[in-house]
Amino acid sequence: QVQLVESGGGLVQAGGSLRLSCAASGRTFNNYAMGWFRQAPGKEREFVAAISWSGGRTYYADSVKGRFTISRDNAKNTVCLQMNSLKPEDTGVYYCAAAMSTGAVRTLRPEDGYWGQGTQVTVSS
Repeated sequence: QVQLVESGGGLVQAGGSLRLSCAASGRTFNNYAMGWFRQAPGKEREFVAAISWSGGRTYYADSVKGRFTISRDNAKNTVCLQMNSLKPEDTGVYYCAAAMSTGAVRTLRPEDGYWGQGTQVTVSS
């Protein structure tokens, strides 16, 4: 089992920044690829970003490329999502996820892998 706890969400104006963190415990953190997803009201959960176990490879949804950066610190068992130039359409609950590969993370279903409880991000216009 891997336990994931997100933090760092909040209310921010359009154009602002937020940094989300995900603290992992349980099985060896650096065995897992990690990712971030988000879910807006009335919409399905969508992939945002993923990072390989080493941190050497990253992937982003087209909607956040150039604005968001995913990173990880295996010594601290954390993964972060730096979000800049936020837009109202970035509003949603952001979830941290873990799976055995970046390919698995990018297509992860809610009933698979490991998930945190989520943190709310609200971007006002």
